[in-house]
Amino acid sequence: MHICMDWKSINFDWNRARAFLVTAEEGSLSAAARALGVAQPTLGRQVDAIEKELGIILFDRVGRNLVLTPTGLELLEHVRAMGEAANRVSLAAFGQSQSIEGTICITASDVHAAFLLPPILKNLRQQEPGIDIEIIATNTTSDLRRREADIAIRSFRPTQPDLIARKIKDVSARLYATPDYLQKIGNPTTPYGLKDADFIGFDHTDALINALNTLGLNLTQRNFPVLSENLLVQWEFVKQGIGIGIMQSDVGDHESVVRRVLPDLEPLTFPVWLVAHRELSTSRRMRMVFDLLAKELAKALA
Repeated sequence: MHICMDWKSINFDWNRARAFLVTAEEGSLSAAARALGVAQPTLGRQVDAIEKELGIILFDRVGRNLVLTPTGLELLEHVRAMGEAANRVSLAAFGQSQSIEGTICITASDVHAAFLLPPILKNLRQQEPGIDIEIIATNTTSDLRRREADIAIRSFRPTQPDLIARKIKDVSARLYATPDYLQKIGNPTTPYGLKDADFIGFDHTDALINALNTLGLNLTQRNFPVLSENLLVQWEFVKQGIGIGIMQSDVGDHESVVRRVLPDLEPLTFPVWLVAHRELSTSRRMRMVFDLLAKELAKALA
């Protein structure tokens, strides 16, 4: 059914609507400008312009922050729907593209980005030099539905119906330390012998402690005097003899300056999944990169 629209009644610039949306989402002009990759004065002019075009006030200025007015809050849901529709158009258009040349954005953990991806990307660049590659190395989950990345390497199975995923395999992670550090704590041979050892942790939660204690250790927060969210930073701490850390076996076993702690201890295991947005699966470039990643990751983790 064709719906008649009064196009002349749409009296604002849709790009300015995006400026309003991102500013509302980010909470300040400076944060929104960074998110859009534009200058803050330019973004400020776009927000001022849409207020003048619509004849309303969208934000109250509170210090350096912007707070939505009741009118701005009411319009936000409509503009957010516009943004989601524009995103779907972008996804659909990208998915229909049959060109190999272009950019692919891949997100992965810092460890996977540093240790698994380099030889795979070297191979990809040799095969398809027309493909530009952007890597987002992060331990947080990028939103593929909002195009924060095209392909993700994750350690959990996605549940969103609009994502496609392929499980590569289960991998193991073990405890590692330098020989000097293990000698310093008496070269323990049992889980109980690690009760006074220093471990490198992620944060102040008990998630890692609980996981290790299921293996027979008896650890508390006192065993984690050094913390870092970044696994590569943790790994350098371990290699410097600061304490015991956890690392994927395929990485840890190839590092000459450390060795396994309690080699017979059961490893922690987690899956490796390759994930992409369903609409991108129709893109020739996406399919080629996704399939190559799946093949090469399986070989690298074998």
